[in-house]
Amino acid sequence: MTTKETINVVWLKRDLRLHDNEAITNALKSNKRVLVLYVFEHILLNDSHYSERHFNFIKESIRDINIELEAHNTKVLSVTSDIANAFNSIQEAYKINTVYSHVETGLLVTYNRDKEFTRYCRNNFINWEENKNNGVERGLVNRDNWFENWEDYMCQDLEIFQPSDNQFLNLEEIKSLEGFLSVTDLTTPVDTSFQKGGSTTGWKYANSFFEHRHKDYMFNISKPENSRTSCSRISPYIAWGNLSIRQVFQIGKDVKEKSKDKRHIAAFLSRLRWQAHFIQKFEMEHTMEHASVNKGYHKLKKSISKNYQKAWKEGQSGFPLVDASMRCLIETGYVNFRMRAMLASFFTHILWQPWQAATTHLSQQFLDFEPGIHFPQLQMQAGETGINNLRIYNPTTNGLNHDPEAIFIRKWVPELAHLDTPFVHEPYLMTEMEQTFYGLKLGQDYPLPIVDIKENRKRASDILWNLKKDPEVKKESFRILKRHTIADRNRMLRNE
Repeated sequence: MTTKETINVVWLKRDLRLHDNEAITNALKSNKRVLVLYVFEHILLNDSHYSERHFNFIKESIRDINIELEAHNTKVLSVTSDIANAFNSIQEAYKINTVYSHVETGLLVTYNRDKEFTRYCRNNFINWEENKNNGVERGLVNRDNWFENWEDYMCQDLEIFQPSDNQFLNLEEIKSLEGFLSVTDLTTPVDTSFQKGGSTTGWKYANSFFEHRHKDYMFNISKPENSRTSCSRISPYIAWGNLSIRQVFQIGKDVKEKSKDKRHIAAFLSRLRWQAHFIQKFEMEHTMEHASVNKGYHKLKKSISKNYQKAWKEGQSGFPLVDASMRCLIETGYVNFRMRAMLASFFTHILWQPWQAATTHLSQQFLDFEPGIHFPQLQMQAGETGINNLRIYNPTTNGLNHDPEAIFIRKWVPELAHLDTPFVHEPYLMTEMEQTFYGLKLGQDYPLPIVDIKENRKRASDILWNLKKDPEVKKESFRILKRHTIADRNRMLRNE
């Protein structure tokens, strides 16, 4: 009987990179050969939060990794399977000693999968070593010293990818393993409007931002059109792990030291901190995937309107900036933060729909879908945390302020492009004669507003402001602040 070789496995998830990847570094430090694995899991392929654009981005990221791995005569074993079945198949040929991966702050289905995989490893005498992901920690009960610890982590030396010869299973051996598994076709569409996955492309975006695009960062951050070039656009590469936040943070600090535009870089770096803050919040309160983090808002009841939701999802609400933002998001996978907040606010406040009904549509469209950002932000924009300022965005005002010449609206709502600018922002103000003059029939060529924004805005404001005074909302607000804010803010609370 042939003795099976003992190997170690790097299980890639949302860390699709070779450099500054602690799981890979730790695996290479062992005295055993290494297999790098990515599993397109059925639980995620079938999950309503994901869509084809996400899996194509992952495939592009794996192809990018494989290009670098060619020099080491290996590649990522990419298969479609359940995790247990994938590892069972690998163990047909090898004995697995240790699995290396990062702690994933994902959906409840991935958290439950991890618990099942823990049992699987125990039953199969496999070690499973998990490392922090971008400074987010599992098992915290409060945020004492959290920002300081995060910054310390960000300033640690980067993990350098420098494998020795023959540390990986070679291409021939991986091909043999593929015979036991359902191999994933990594081909993706060529002509799309989405950003392409992979560290190589991610660094092109990051480098161009740090070299010159950041100079107008704060000026254009809220503008739907100009932000597309002035913002970093690296969020998909961070969400899927093509770049580590530590890599970006350290380069950003270096650029800030030398730059004449320090405040722009400082503003960008602060958003890296807040990104980690929200993921840490979700890590500590995973129930917010389905329910408001502030339990006082569970009593808030909203009537479901399939017609409203359909119009919002299709960019046919009759409010030009809302429709332009949704159509742009569907086509490209990206709109800036202000437009994301406006889309969520419009849905939850103006249309008075529950935020839970928006989660999967938005997550499917966001190329940079990150659960730890997605759910806390949705709840914050819906006004259901009890600790954040209530923001009910007026799409017309936002259009006039951030797209005054209606360049963005004209691009994404072409049926309005020929109108004079005031009517592009508010086509519903046109008289019958003006509609005839412009050759645009409201309700036919472009929808009339599906709601009375002034009336609905007041309703949402009155209900949500009154709820802030509710004893349970106030009690929960204090609990949330105590659990999720830094010490200085807690002290401020106690001094009030």
